[in-house]
Amino acid sequence: MNKREGEACPRRRKNDGTTFKSEDSDVPSPVLSAFKVFQQELDVKHDKHERLVKLSRDITIESKRSIFLLHRVTSVPNVEDVLVEADAKLDAVREKIGQVAEELRGEDLYQFHRAFTPGIQEYVEAVSFQHFIRHRSLVSLEEINARLVFIKEGKGCEGHAPDTTVLTFQVTPTDYLLGVADLTGELMRMCISSVGNGDMDTPFQLSQFLRQIHDGFAYIGNTGPYEVSKKLHTLRQSLAKVEDACYTLRVRGSEIPKHMLADVFSSRAALMDTDEGVA
Repeated sequence: MNKREGEACPRRRKNDGTTFKSEDSDVPSPVLSAFKVFQQELDVKHDKHERLVKLSRDITIESKRSIFLLHRVTSVPNVEDVLVEADAKLDAVREKIGQVAEELRGEDLYQFHRAFTPGIQEYVEAVSFQHFIRHRSLVSLEEINARLVFIKEGKGCEGHAPDTTVLTFQVTPTDYLLGVADLTGELMRMCISSVGNGDMDTPFQLSQFLRQIHDGFAYIGNTGPYEVSKKLHTLRQSLAKVEDACYTLRVRGSEIPKHMLADVFSSRAALMDTDEGVA
């Protein structure tokens, strides 16, 4: 007889699908409750992020349209009409920025900064371009922020005046610098267009202005944000093209017919881009 015969042998019971519930199963788990709260917070944050991305795209599109409009100043007799029309377009852009300020009320700006920074940079580029055409100077960060104050009127209680809320949006110094760096490309295009329309003074004004901007960026050097140092190469390209145009006007201006100057500069600029790409 087997020595283990007759002894109770513990065996695993097959799972018959029966679910055993503890007495505390109806009590919600504090861990699950905490994660549900986290889920709601993340959903709210992601929805806000998507709304800000959409607003940034709208701001970028309208700002580009303003820039395209401002380039017409080299070919129209009345520059002020173009500037007034650009003012109206930029006012519409500022309304979009007001919606961004509304979304960011009570939030950390830098938490959502990547969502709207492309639009703000494009807005700075458009505003600074318009300011240069009108005043031949660079708009300051304080002047830009002064135009970004919004008054929102809410619904007041019966018998009471409506609530008034003042919202402000502050363009960061980094966005300002990146917008100014992009401005140099538009000034280079303005230089070529001016020459094509027979304006021989604007290129030299633009050259001097671009040198001042370049000196400012060179002073910052590698001590500034990484994005700013990346823009410095493009800024130098724009400055080189404008200086090359000024050199051609000064040295060979009498040899080339005025109606062909723009084509000459465009071809030389394309050649410079090709040489830099090979280098």
